[in-house]
Amino acid sequence: MGRLRNAGRIWRQAGPAAEGLMVSCAGPYFTVDIAQLFGHDAHLEVEIGAGRGDFIIERAAATPNHGFLAIESVATLAQLIAIRAGRRGLVNLRVIRMDARTLVNLMLPDASVAACHIYFPDPWPKERHLKHRLFMPPFVSSLARTLKPGAPLFVATDVALYAERIFALLLDGGFRHVELPVPGATLTGFARKFIAEGRPIYAAAFTRPLTA
Repeated sequence: MGRLRNAGRIWRQAGPAAEGLMVSCAGPYFTVDIAQLFGHDAHLEVEIGAGRGDFIIERAAATPNHGFLAIESVATLAQLIAIRAGRRGLVNLRVIRMDARTLVNLMLPDASVAACHIYFPDPWPKERHLKHRLFMPPFVSSLARTLKPGAPLFVATDVALYAERIFALLLDGGFRHVELPVPGATLTGFARKFIAEGRPIYAAAFTRPLTA
């Protein structure tokens, strides 16, 4: 409880620089209007499950002419991303607190995403919990719908069996494996932890099918 109260206090003190980066999901209808978020039809990169924002904040800082959307379902983590980005003065990054499946399945417009990053999603290893996994056939179909033709999807996990499952689902969904560096495979907080522990990381890049 103490940590939660402290997180709330930090957020209240963050000020408009952080608050302005949080996308409001209030109202009976909600969709992601890229031009409204960034003032122009930005080259949009999305990170699903952004955690503390280690990767997407650095990428947004290095690529100021692109728009970035951090998706995180945990309120304190979403607020932390906004606080950190606000302190860096990043005007090209927005944060949405929402379940990624809801956002991708329903909220993102067709062919609106120029690159998608998904790093170290929860593998839900127990058989009875498999239904909670992010990567399922409907989600893969929605990813294909939201990505622009030829846009890359970058994926990394530290679980070999889950990597096999993810890569197979993407190929079955019409995605094509491409030889591209996976930028977040070494730059997220989880990646640095796993590398320090000597754990293998399974990463790959795919492009969306020409028709979704």
